[in-house]
Amino acid sequence: MTDFSEWFHNILEEAEIIDDRYPVKGMNVWKPQGFKIRKYTLEILRNILDKTHEEVLFPLLITEDELAKEAIHVKGFEEEVYWVTHGGLTELNKKLALRPTSETAMYPMFSLWVRSHTDLPMRFYQIVNTFRYETKHTRPLIRVREITTFKEAHTVHATEEECEEEVQNAVKVYKQFFDMLGIPYMISKRPQWDKFPGAKYTVAFDTILPDGKTLQIGTVHNLDQTFAKTFDITYETEEGDHKYVYQTCYGISDRVIASLIGIHGDEKGLCLPPAVAPYQVVIIPIIFKKGAEEVLEFCRGIESKLKAAGLRVHFDDRDIRAGKKFYEYEMRGVPLRMEIGPRDIENKNAVIFRRDKLEKDTISIESDDFINEIKSILDNISHDMREKAWESFNKHIRDAETVEEAAKKVEENMGIVKFYWCGDEACGKELEEKVRVDILGVQEEEKGSCECINCGQSSTCKTMIAKTY
Repeated sequence: MTDFSEWFHNILEEAEIIDDRYPVKGMNVWKPQGFKIRKYTLEILRNILDKTHEEVLFPLLITEDELAKEAIHVKGFEEEVYWVTHGGLTELNKKLALRPTSETAMYPMFSLWVRSHTDLPMRFYQIVNTFRYETKHTRPLIRVREITTFKEAHTVHATEEECEEEVQNAVKVYKQFFDMLGIPYMISKRPQWDKFPGAKYTVAFDTILPDGKTLQIGTVHNLDQTFAKTFDITYETEEGDHKYVYQTCYGISDRVIASLIGIHGDEKGLCLPPAVAPYQVVIIPIIFKKGAEEVLEFCRGIESKLKAAGLRVHFDDRDIRAGKKFYEYEMRGVPLRMEIGPRDIENKNAVIFRRDKLEKDTISIESDDFINEIKSILDNISHDMREKAWESFNKHIRDAETVEEAAKKVEENMGIVKFYWCGDEACGKELEEKVRVDILGVQEEEKGSCECINCGQSSTCKTMIAKTY
């Protein structure tokens, strides 16, 4: 696509994902088609998390006192907080904040819930709206003032080792989640000046959109004992002592939906993985004057069989041209289209069209294995979409040996550029000024030692730079 920004804005409107005409800047309305994509995406995540976590729901409002307790955390969000100052016409004694994130809402309650070592570990998550007064240019699903798909997990542990282990578990959760969506990613440890406010360190997932810019799609934070000490979250050990707990938190946002749309889409519109498609299969009757009712009745029978097998199916019997229907469902990204006319019924076949490859084939519809074959095709679509996305992603990752080469590659080719860096903050900030883009973070530890691309000091890790959203 020649202009991703224009394409993205247009497809959100044409495919009826959201309506950005809501009269508050940076806030959008989810339309039915978009809401279904969101719903099925969150179902995948819930199914993963429910194996180890419990879902909760905390209030939206946070008192000014609680928000102010963690000074470092508040400083990271102080320019983004929405404040409630009145209840009706009455001015409140204490301002209330609309949650920018929920640490300061949840952790006072954790201090009441945690008593003994037998209570630990605790693992909770919630999917809620969060509000941040985004002062930069807003962009639907990518940079918004109301994050409507904010999944945050919060865990509590007895030891530092268990806390570290939970960080790795969270990384595994997100890898599984993004793999099921076919979204490629790079995992890195954020530089200290770019970590989550109050965290010991932050691990982030980044993907690359078609314009070559990176988008942060998930973060995992080791909070150590920072918030435990602030909110007095302690537990009684087996020996009767009281110790502060260790904590993690990790989250995703609407950006997951944005990356899902952007990475898999093409000039014809959406191209959705079957797992999140509102309709996995659409059936289009090819009708002529003779035998029309027979075709419609036959299609209804196929629809019933596929629905009984647990597939999301839509039979479009509208009295409009088949070509118009083809265009509509290709634009909406329906993974598999079935076309059935009189000749197909006679031959006991159906024409199938794969949205990911834009290719047609025929399939027998009389065999007992018909349903399994459709499911197998859908599984193959998921696999091929994931492979295609990773192949494109890896083509946009390049190495550099000098600062000048790194700056040139990221400017001319976009994507991610990797090189050795010493990890020093002063050196890193100087490096960002030279290359005029952000350091994403440390991508991997390397055995042996090389020279930092900027200062020449010994370096045992690689880092990445990219133009970011």
